[in-house]
Amino acid sequence: MRVAFQGEPGAFSQDAATELLGPEIDLVPRQTFSALFSSIAEGLADYAIVPVENSLVGSIQPALDLFLQSSLMTAGEVVIQIRQQLIGCPGAVFEELEAVESHPAALAQCRRFLAAHPRILPTESEDTAGSVARVIERGERKRAAIAGRRAAELYGGSILKENIEDDPENYTRFLLLAAESSPFRAVSKPRSDAVATVYHFK
Repeated sequence: MRVAFQGEPGAFSQDAATELLGPEIDLVPRQTFSALFSSIAEGLADYAIVPVENSLVGSIQPALDLFLQSSLMTAGEVVIQIRQQLIGCPGAVFEELEAVESHPAALAQCRRFLAAHPRILPTESEDTAGSVARVIERGERKRAAIAGRRAAELYGGSILKENIEDDPENYTRFLLLAAESSPFRAVSKPRSDAVATVYHFK
């Protein structure tokens, strides 16, 4: 089962996909939401998982707009808790940071933290995990990224501050999308730390 998601490996969308469908799926990273929504038509994926709503910042508008314009159907959904980490390259020190980059939704979830540290200038990027990858690749001690713990582990980043989201009750709703012709039936499958509805083949 090939599932496309927006971002680089380690993104929250990857967490959502594995929470919903299990670890055996083949994940297909796509750089932008536009590329994500074309994945099924291009034959690159069987499904696409997309974030559409966050409890702190509301709708993920770029993704929601593309969903409303597309012919893809909802094949399942999952809500997962989002814990944002401030991640630097090995050897980075929080007191030396001058800039941080991440997806706009992630930055918006950390407004209070950024307001409390105005010396750290936020920069928008395409995704959370990709920001970590760039920070680690460049090795800039004065630049960090905001992303999940999985991204820090995957790219060898150092977590400088933990759980910097404005509120721990921070949840994002993801939709699993498929072509209209896909044969699914709905099965409710609640989890201890997520709310999931999974659709299986008939």
